[in-house]
Amino acid sequence: MSDVNRQFLLAARPVGKIKESDLAAHQGEIPSPEDGEVLVQVQYISLDPSMRGQMQAAVAYSAALQIGDVMRARGVGRVVESRNPGFPEGALVSGTFGMQEFAIGNAKVDRFRRFADDLDAKLVLGALGGTGITAYFGLLDVGEPEAGDTVVISGAAGATGSVAGQIANIKGCRVVGMAGTDDKCTWLTEELGFAGAINYRTQDIGAELDRLCPDGINVYFDNVGGEILDLCLDRLAHHARVVICGGISRYNEEGELPGPKNYFNLIYYCARMQGFLAHDYADRFDEFYPQMEQWVRSGEIKQRETVVEGFQNLPKALVALFDGANTGKMMVHVS
Repeated sequence: MSDVNRQFLLAARPVGKIKESDLAAHQGEIPSPEDGEVLVQVQYISLDPSMRGQMQAAVAYSAALQIGDVMRARGVGRVVESRNPGFPEGALVSGTFGMQEFAIGNAKVDRFRRFADDLDAKLVLGALGGTGITAYFGLLDVGEPEAGDTVVISGAAGATGSVAGQIANIKGCRVVGMAGTDDKCTWLTEELGFAGAINYRTQDIGAELDRLCPDGINVYFDNVGGEILDLCLDRLAHHARVVICGGISRYNEEGELPGPKNYFNLIYYCARMQGFLAHDYADRFDEFYPQMEQWVRSGEIKQRETVVEGFQNLPKALVALFDGANTGKMMVHVS
């Protein structure tokens, strides 16, 4: 075990595009667990679009990060020292451990949880992690899909979008996804079973939506916002549900941002548009975990990861996330 705890601290609040210099490398001490606590050696660190809001102190659902704090991040690892019999040495655990190699695990850590020891640790950050929770409750509770519905998902080759689309398939829906490369679109249709996929960089999005969704969109699961949101609002079916999960197209923009032009179609089609936070469903997480684990073990939910090797590459990987470099879940292997 190392003698130091490598960390990345928040060095600056992003202005425009996130930069590697917004994080600063630091060497801290390895903490010692107290009664009821464990010491976790982190194996993988999750990278998520929501980190932008955390870095800007722009979210209301968690305490604001201050300059010099360890950058907040989800992680998964193994217990290497335990003072809690429920979490013995070697146990696979996850929690909001931050961008660091060693962290204390206890009841105060956000979503600190033990998982079956035979699970692939990468699944704990993806389908069984925050992205899976977001996809599950966003699609099922906000989107309310019904068998036969046409479900359109933007950012469909990302961690959340790919899981949301597969859940829609399980529920008997016809799923159309949008992604930024032909390879990602092929993955959606040939491996994940989407009915269609649109390359938003090279294809006419509106024309493809008209072709693939001739009867309109029943559920639109929005991960990007911007022009694509407007195009989908213009193609809603009666009583459609628009799920606002994210807006990665606007995260790096500066100045006043335009709102959707076609929002009045919510009236014309008696539709609704609703945002949500996974945190709102905290009292139902115990419903999610066994169901998602069942789907993962049965092969009904598949996961692909983009894994960047090396703790030192965390800043570079975070920048790459906002450039759309990932297919599936983006994470760093703390090797």
